[in-house]
Amino acid sequence: MLFGIEWDTSSEWAFAVSILPILLIGMWVTIQATVLGFFVAMVLGLILAVLKAAPLRIVSWPARALTEFIRDTPLLIQLFFLYYVLPEYGIILPAFLTGALALGVQYSAYTSEVYRAGLEAILSGQREAARALNLSSVRTFTHVILPQAIPRIIPALGNYLVSIMKDVPVLSVVTVLEMLNVAKIIGDRTFDYMVPLSMVGGLYLIMTLVASAGVRYLDVMLPKRGFPLR
Repeated sequence: MLFGIEWDTSSEWAFAVSILPILLIGMWVTIQATVLGFFVAMVLGLILAVLKAAPLRIVSWPARALTEFIRDTPLLIQLFFLYYVLPEYGIILPAFLTGALALGVQYSAYTSEVYRAGLEAILSGQREAARALNLSSVRTFTHVILPQAIPRIIPALGNYLVSIMKDVPVLSVVTVLEMLNVAKIIGDRTFDYMVPLSMVGGLYLIMTLVASAGVRYLDVMLPKRGFPLR
């Protein structure tokens, strides 16, 4: 029994049906961690991309160094640092929030490069036209440059969304009961790993297919909704 849910081990099909509710709870945790981690990666990645593009080296160089540091160190080390080291300085976060934050920070280094490529793909004439219209730098970025860059980078961002989802099981090392960790606990208690692990694989396949379909939909629809490509 886990979370008050009992399972039937009399047959594989009955066993699969009995453990499905608890796996769905773990699946919901996985989805939440994915969404929160991806949100952090998108926001922090955009900030890093803007800082790296700054004309002042005192701004751009630290941002580039931070990006390289994040990208070149393992996710597991970053997760352990946030979970075990920060409490020594009085910063104590729940395991779930720590895990989602670690995912977001790790992938922000990659999304920052995606943003950079998308922003650099916008022709300089767009910026010159915005200056001719007396638009401020902030308004030029938010109303001219960024809306044209977003459609270009949706497929790449979608790939990182799926990658974050598949990296969520790493959070089990800090006691987050995501889907794979739940399946492992069920296997430990019933001595049957094949059924729960096979079900987790199937649920992951469904989630990644749905996420990929959503990304493809956005990739097709955004340019038709007023997001120009040129």
